[in-house]
Amino acid sequence: MRALLSVSDKSNLVEFARGLVDRGYELVSTGGTARTLAEAKLPVTAVSTVTGFPEMMDGRVKTLHPAVHGGILARRDRPDDLEAIGGQGIETIDVVVVNLYPFARAAADPSTTVEALVEEIDIGGPSLVRAAAKNFRHVVVVVDPADYPDTMAQLDRAGGPTPDFRLSLATKAFSHTRSYDETIARALAGVRVTDGAFSRGAPPILDLTSDTLTLQATRQRSLRYGENPHQSAALFADGVLGFGGAQFVQGKELSYTNLLDLDAAARLMLEFGETAAVVVKHMNPCGVAIADSLHEAYIAAREVDPLSAFGGIVGLNRTIDRETATAITSTFIEAVVAPNADADARAVLATKKNLRLVLADCKTSASDPRMSRELRSILGAILVQEQDRVSEAVSTWGDPEA
Repeated sequence: MRALLSVSDKSNLVEFARGLVDRGYELVSTGGTARTLAEAKLPVTAVSTVTGFPEMMDGRVKTLHPAVHGGILARRDRPDDLEAIGGQGIETIDVVVVNLYPFARAAADPSTTVEALVEEIDIGGPSLVRAAAKNFRHVVVVVDPADYPDTMAQLDRAGGPTPDFRLSLATKAFSHTRSYDETIARALAGVRVTDGAFSRGAPPILDLTSDTLTLQATRQRSLRYGENPHQSAALFADGVLGFGGAQFVQGKELSYTNLLDLDAAARLMLEFGETAAVVVKHMNPCGVAIADSLHEAYIAAREVDPLSAFGGIVGLNRTIDRETATAITSTFIEAVVAPNADADARAVLATKKNLRLVLADCKTSASDPRMSRELRSILGAILVQEQDRVSEAVSTWGDPEA
């Protein structure tokens, strides 16, 4: 039996590979994965030994070879398939463990050049995953280290992994490659060409004239509950903008409605260049104020309607300091969203262990086109619109009769 391992995420790799060896599998591997296994004193065969060809072009070509894909794609219940690979001296590969180059991480870094980004596009990895997933009746494909324990338990079953387990891994594998390709397509959509030179920009704004809408979002966290306690909910994001890159510092788990209120507070704060504060309840502002200091702005906003402010959500557009934090903790507040909080403020807020503190720098990324779209689900469909922009009061109004 053979297992092919080629991973960028090496979490728990050695332990899993050792389990495969203990169960009689020959390990076949590539590049850095092979080195990791060899350093752990595990017997490993280089993929170049299997193919008879060395890795070439800085690793661009490693596993794209019939000796590999024939061993994965051969149907074990088809004598003609087995005869075909047997005639070429190809051995079957029964387990494929692959996760792909960290393209999303490179794409999220604005300093990554187009040339460097292109080199992060994995070719052989997705081919291995798709081949193994296609032949899931006979090959176990693992793309997530979190599945290692269950996979090992399934391999220990009499008769091997169950059909439904094999199918679940294949489904996850195709989802993995789909997400990977969508990430690449989105990143390349933001590449500009000027006089034959390539440079990176923001992905294009959502085109409402397009015939298709493609969304890709990764789950950031499970939420305490949805709009009601019996509803499950989760937060997804398609990047690190706004709440997609927020830091959840402390407090109880957030709920669906908590995040709606936090979003309403953050959106309102984007309207102000001055030092400002808002208290929100059920997505409506109870009070908004500007002042010379953040502490003064918060007190003024809270005192607009102190009764409604009790148990509300606070939005601030400056780094929280000790004085402001002390004012916030003097009454019951559910959650606070701000671009940052200094160490003294964090220490004060930490005295209220249930108070949620969310740090999200929405102002810096406010001009990104992805921040200007609004989507809402209706039964069986999705509504999309551009964000409303109020420009009437950008400049100070004057008396036309003056």
